[in-house]
Amino acid sequence: MVTTVKDGWELVVGLEVHVELNTVTKMWCGCSTDFGAPPNTNVCPVCTGQPGALPVVNREAVTSAVRLGLALNCDIVEVCRFHRKNYFYPDLAKNYQISQYDIPLCQDGWIDVDVEGETRRVRLERLHMEEDTGKSTHLGLTGRLHGADKSLIDYNRCGVPLLEIVSRPDIHDPETAQAYLRELQAIVQALGVSDARMEEGSIRCDANVSVRRIGESLGTRTETKNLNSVRSLGRAIAFEAERQIATIEDGETIVMETRHWDEGRGVTETLRRKETVTDYRYFPDPDLVEIHSPADWVEEQRGTLPELPAVSRHRLIEAGVDPAQALTVVGTGVLAIYDDATTGGADAQTVANWLTGDVSGQLSTAGVTWEESGLTGAHVAELVSLVAEGTLSNKLAKQVLEAMIDARGTATPAQIVEERGLKQVSDEGELRGIVERVVADNAATVDAIRGGNDKAIGALVGQVMQATRGQADPRKTNELLREVIAAG
Repeated sequence: MVTTVKDGWELVVGLEVHVELNTVTKMWCGCSTDFGAPPNTNVCPVCTGQPGALPVVNREAVTSAVRLGLALNCDIVEVCRFHRKNYFYPDLAKNYQISQYDIPLCQDGWIDVDVEGETRRVRLERLHMEEDTGKSTHLGLTGRLHGADKSLIDYNRCGVPLLEIVSRPDIHDPETAQAYLRELQAIVQALGVSDARMEEGSIRCDANVSVRRIGESLGTRTETKNLNSVRSLGRAIAFEAERQIATIEDGETIVMETRHWDEGRGVTETLRRKETVTDYRYFPDPDLVEIHSPADWVEEQRGTLPELPAVSRHRLIEAGVDPAQALTVVGTGVLAIYDDATTGGADAQTVANWLTGDVSGQLSTAGVTWEESGLTGAHVAELVSLVAEGTLSNKLAKQVLEAMIDARGTATPAQIVEERGLKQVSDEGELRGIVERVVADNAATVDAIRGGNDKAIGALVGQVMQATRGQADPRKTNELLREVIAAG
């Protein structure tokens, strides 16, 4: 169900999404971009703004930006340039950020998103290149600047290549904003230009939110930061819409400001008054040359684009996968495992069931990522095949899966079945003997079944399973029990 605002009002949202690129080195220097290095170790005179240090553009970052722009249906500007965005803040060593202003690399794109079965198009104003800032850690009870005893600065992130994707104000409910962010994240991951992990800050989202009475011009917007999950984005937009409507109806005015999202309390709070474009005093960076993107080179980059998420989802649905599961498979980065498994002949829907159900669930319980698990499409295909041919029941297959995760992919399902003796008992002769003993030992239950209590057969199935350590074929067990009971 899509969230609606109070009758007579309209919510208007534009998103600014920042994507950290996974280049080996930073945007303007040769420093490493490795995440998690000790503070202030991946730094040099360039990224810390030392006098006389000159930046040089990272070609790979430009290439990644063009590829993402093409995937987002943008026009690629043939000649663009960098500007200095001037502001003073401790995490910005140079006291200006190198960014793009009037001539961004990519502009006028769009993304189609699905919201409860309805396709909605969100237009993009621009995609431009810039550099990331350092990381501030505020020490104190609040963990924020206000109320902190002291603040520490880590400049490792300074100069990491950053792409900013700015949407037009085409979003009118939290669900569309969430769908947009998920789709953008999936596209970025499909291209491989960033891991797009929100929990590590490699993709970050700011929401520009305003409200207006139906038919009126756009209202004053606020920008909400610290949105580190898709869920937080939706909650923050919904809260801010309610706050702004209540403020206006109380006869007060909305102030253009930057606000902080407090996840624990579920509220936004004033962070600082919002700067305007003139406050930043943009001017062309004199140390950097223009970037040229010839049409033939752009087309060459277009040819490197992989299958994009929307196309992948459609392909899975056409193969018989449930649409919700197709969304999960494509959105969780396991499409390659799915493709490998189904290429080997495994049924598409069955593979999707395992990937989105038991495999995902067991990985979550074990606290293991897909990458750490070592699971491959071949593993999944073999597991599905063992179930389909009757070697494993679903219950035994789950045990095999758990062992595969423990082994981090170094053992195949067949090897685990052999080593642990988990093969399902399907031999009719062996199973019939066990069934006959269970029937003979449970006369009262058998009489109840013959008297019409069909559900009582479950107790006998359970005893057969116990006798076979859970390895009896449930379907064949049920059939043999009914046959033996009827014959007696």
